Amino acid sequence: MSEEGRALLTDREKEIISGEADVSDNYRYKTESIVRNRIRKHLREDIEFLEEHFDEAHELATEAVCEKRDR
Repeated sequence: MSEEGRALLTDREKEIISGEADVSDNYRYKTESIVRNRIRKHLREDIEFLEEHFDEAHELATEAVCEKRDR
């Protein structure tokens, strides 16, 4: 299994949201909506799953999300 993959955003989503991609405003909004929904619907589930089944990964995820908030 490869280490490659995405955490929350694909490279294409990053291009679209940052304005680097030449797409319509509607397409950019749709992409932003997909990302918002992914976070709302799945991130909490994944964090809770990791907390129960893979503590080390849960700690890494929590640190990554909370690190900037603590600064």
